[in-house]
Amino acid sequence: MMMLFAKSEHGAAMVEMTIVAPILFALTLGFVDFGYALYQWNSATKAVQVGARLASISDPVVPATVLAAAAPTSVPGAPVAAGVYASFVCKYTGSAGACNGTSANFDANAFSRIFRGDTAVTNNDACPALTGTQRPGMCHFFPGLLRTDVVITYAATGLGYQTRLDGPVPTITVNLQNRTFHFFFLSGLMGFANINMPSMLSTVTGEDMKSTSP
Repeated sequence: MMMLFAKSEHGAAMVEMTIVAPILFALTLGFVDFGYALYQWNSATKAVQVGARLASISDPVVPATVLAAAAPTSVPGAPVAAGVYASFVCKYTGSAGACNGTSANFDANAFSRIFRGDTAVTNNDACPALTGTQRPGMCHFFPGLLRTDVVITYAATGLGYQTRLDGPVPTITVNLQNRTFHFFFLSGLMGFANINMPSMLSTVTGEDMKSTSP
């Protein structure tokens, strides 16, 4: 009997499946999670591109009067040299928005246009549905995006001239900060959590940046 028992292969398939199944499931779920991570990457990249484009044709988040006052006025018509004024970095910290740390230099409606497109202005992270011919904002391309994820920078890079009616022409950079990939399966199985997205940004030149922009 002992010899027969030693030679028996009954249940071998179950043992093999028990060994292989965890590896197979980990690979399958890993492909799903990494595919979703790639989707998040692409969505974030598109969101900053759209945000930069909207920022270039809309009211600046730092009020136009503040931006114009930052440029020198000693020689009307002279070029606004690169770096002649400090960059304005505009972002939300919690529920408060500020440019260079000053809330008085922050236009919440202008930020909302970039973040939400042409939808209603609201003082939260909501991303209202689009209607009619409304243009989408950053949040429509990257679901789950928060205002605190977005940083908009206006920098003097040698464009425009002193005393220009609409102020200097800044270079605008939109980027995301403190954004992590979301993993559904691997975060629990293998500890894949809190992995930061690489800094992604889009830079454009300001165009029709004035209060009458659409």
